[in-house]
Amino acid sequence: MIKQLLAVDGVMAVCRFRDDGAYVEGYGVLPEYELAALAHFAHEYKRIVQGNADQLSMFTGIKGWTPPGGWIVRGAQMTVCSVGNLVCTVANADGNLSEVMRGLDEASHY
Repeated sequence: MIKQLLAVDGVMAVCRFRDDGAYVEGYGVLPEYELAALAHFAHEYKRIVQGNADQLSMFTGIKGWTPPGGWIVRGAQMTVCSVGNLVCTVANADGNLSEVMRGLDEASHY
């Protein structure tokens, strides 16, 4: 259950989206329309990361770039983390990104 991710220090909001980018569910301090926008952003960013991983694989000849295990975009005060079809926002002052990514990875297999 992704709602449990809110118990991880620093996690402010979390949501799940489908492979086509449609918002499925979300929890946290963001209003529903912002959770849906976060899901849409995460889906589009996931596609960009997948394309970059494909290129790294092709140009370097090194195995293991694909599929990407997730991504992180860090800002001055907040960070957005994603694994699979899950995405969350994290307050930098309160969160441990390794712990957040572990939690996302575990929850992505539910």
